[in-house]
Amino acid sequence: MSLNCNEINLVLSELNLQGAFIQDIIQPGYDTLAFYTYKEGTAKTVLICTAQNSVRINETRRKITKNPKPLRFMEFLKSKIKGCRINTCAQIGLERVIKMELSHSDEERFNMYIRLWNNAANVILCDQNDFVLDSMFRRPERYEMKGETFIPPAVIEEKLKEAEERFPVREWEGESFNSYIDYWYSEHADNLSRESLLEKAEKWYESVKSKRENALNNLLNKQEDFKNAPQLKHQGDLIMSYGHLIDGSSKYLECEDYESGKTVRLLIDPKKSAQENAAEYYKNYKKAVSGAEELEHDIQIARLQLEKLEKQYADIKAEKNPVKIEQMLRRDSTPVQKQKKTHPGLEYTVNGWLIYVGRDANENDELLRRHVRGEDLWLHVRDFAGGYVFIKAQKNKTVPLDILLDAGNLAVYYSKARNNTKVDLYYTHVKYLRRAKNGPKGLVIPTQEKNLCISPDKERLSRLDFLHEEAQL
Repeated sequence: MSLNCNEINLVLSELNLQGAFIQDIIQPGYDTLAFYTYKEGTAKTVLICTAQNSVRINETRRKITKNPKPLRFMEFLKSKIKGCRINTCAQIGLERVIKMELSHSDEERFNMYIRLWNNAANVILCDQNDFVLDSMFRRPERYEMKGETFIPPAVIEEKLKEAEERFPVREWEGESFNSYIDYWYSEHADNLSRESLLEKAEKWYESVKSKRENALNNLLNKQEDFKNAPQLKHQGDLIMSYGHLIDGSSKYLECEDYESGKTVRLLIDPKKSAQENAAEYYKNYKKAVSGAEELEHDIQIARLQLEKLEKQYADIKAEKNPVKIEQMLRRDSTPVQKQKKTHPGLEYTVNGWLIYVGRDANENDELLRRHVRGEDLWLHVRDFAGGYVFIKAQKNKTVPLDILLDAGNLAVYYSKARNNTKVDLYYTHVKYLRRAKNGPKGLVIPTQEKNLCISPDKERLSRLDFLHEEAQL
């Protein structure tokens, strides 16, 4: 339930904003604004919410937390009206539209309209002639966009008395109507209500927990299957021992298991020799062993995800401020794939050192152009196509050998040389790279380079992968 016209007037009379100054503006969410005002030694935080069924304006004493990313309208308002004096603040008739007349000391004047209609709430900043400068929600069909002229609602005198009688102010308890409104909406509103937000949090938690538990169970089941890996090697040994029994027609080889003494039946390809059939079993054995190692890493990540989820949900339940809960839910529900990245490629942080990895020509070129500097270190595999790896420089510090090896292994892994046992790389500072004239995108020619020869280290790569996954949680 939104504020009615008479309740808005009561809120404004208690706020008494005429003559106050706007010291700061915070936009914690897309549909919420907070003005920090100061007047005659008294500071007030004025909350404006435009969310459906929660449309209101009132003073709040709750902490308004900033949005992780500064929002467009907040930055615009700060550039225009931060520091402004509120000359007047009143509702236009009883139309649930508030007009604030604002001015700077240099006589620059603005009109800000706060429309508190349930299905069309908005905050619109205009110049003194009501030309729209910008609005919280840009609505072309209502001419609420930059360059349009805002037309305030007409005041019909006949309706004023009728509205006064039809919309009584709800009864309240407490020192002021503002404090009651702040409490009521924080507990009962459809939006920015702690109760409703905790219900959303519980649904989100149960849904995500179910998916992650299923994923972990699937990994554990695969792990059980991989426990039979040694049996594959033993079966290959049996085929080598009894290869003379392969008759070229049967799909099975029956022989005595020299370990258990029992007769076993092994699936084979009758057209292949004993060595070829055994090689298939050995190949599957190696895959199973390798898969088991990677699976252990995936299981650790899955368990870490569940632990992180439990902590997130506990933090949400412990939080008393509904504005903060709404931010926590909004941030957590955004898929990692849809979150805007600050740079292309991958990012690893190891012992305080930042490593960037470009995986193709486009990412290599973008990193080179916009995200690295002259003192940063560049690594690339010799004689093979692959990605560029950069180690961000730290003032008065030399890159440790361990970090150099981490970066080198990443360079090998994201190149055509990833299956080689030994790989040569060269590295140099970015300032010693020169773009190849008329060459393909991202191609550079290094100077003053040094050589690094490494053997790809699976354990090191697994640790880096684990750190990367952990950072994404």
